[in-house]
Amino acid sequence: MDAWEFGRMVRRRRDAVAPEAVGLPRGPRRRATGLRREELAGLAGISADYLTRLEQGRAVSPSAQVVEALARALRLPDDERDLLYRLAGHAAPGLDLVPRHIPPSVQRLLDRLDGTAVAVYDATQTLIVANAPYDALMGATTSWRGIERNALWRHLAGPGSRVVHTPHEEADVVARLVADLHLTAARYPADPAVGRLVRDLAAASPRFTELWESETPELPRDTSRHKVVDHPAVGRIALDCDVLVVTADDLRFMVYTAEPGTPDAERLALAVVLGTQELVD
Repeated sequence: MDAWEFGRMVRRRRDAVAPEAVGLPRGPRRRATGLRREELAGLAGISADYLTRLEQGRAVSPSAQVVEALARALRLPDDERDLLYRLAGHAAPGLDLVPRHIPPSVQRLLDRLDGTAVAVYDATQTLIVANAPYDALMGATTSWRGIERNALWRHLAGPGSRVVHTPHEEADVVARLVADLHLTAARYPADPAVGRLVRDLAAASPRFTELWESETPELPRDTSRHKVVDHPAVGRIALDCDVLVVTADDLRFMVYTAEPGTPDAERLALAVVLGTQELVD
C-alpha cells in the first residue's frame, strides 16, 4: 500500500466535495473548502480518528470495505475509485465480481429520495446503504457488520425484520432469496465473496443447505410488493415495497411508500419523524 498517496488522494477529494453535494448544510462558519473530516468519516461509517490516520499515512492496509465506503462517500467516478483501490493495495473490482459500488449518477438518484425509506442491496442481497427514513422505519442498520448485512442470513439465522410474515410467506421469501442467490452465483462464478457467503449460510442454517442443494422448485407468484411493517412506536403500517433494479450496476433499490392521505401514510410519517429523532439523539 502507498499510504502517503492514498491519504493525499482522500484528503484532496474530501476538499473537492461540496457539503451540499452529499446532503449536508454548509453553515455560516465553515472553514473547510469541502467536507470536514468528521463529516466524511460519518458518511463512510468509520471513526474520525481512523480517517485522520489514513489521511496522514499513519494507518495502513484499509480493508476493501473501507475503501469502497470512502469511494462512495466521496462520490468518486469509476476511474478514481479504481485508483483508490490500487493505492490501498487492493485489486480494483472487475466485471467478474458482484458490483458493490454506487456510482455518482445512482447516488444522485438516492439523494433525491432522501425523504423516502430506501435501501440499496447488491446482487447477493447484501445491504450496501440505507437512508435515514429507512432506518427510522425498519431499525438502525449502521451497526450491521459482515454477514449481518445479508438479507438471507437475517431471515435464516439472524433477528429477521419488522416486516410481518405468516410462516408460509416467510418460507416463500427464503425460497426466493435462495433462488436469487443461485442466479447470482452463476453470473459471478469467480467472485470469492459469493462462495464465502454460500459457505457461511450453509454453516448457519440447515434449511439453506436443503434449499441450495435441491432442484429449484417452481416458486409461487411474488406477493412481496405489499408489506406490513410492525413498528414498535406506531404499530402496524401497510406499505408498498417496490424494487427498482439498476441493471448496469446490478443494484436493487427497495423503496417503501404508503398511499397519500391514508392512515398508513400518517403512521409512516410519524415513524420516520420519531426514528430520525432517535438516530440524531
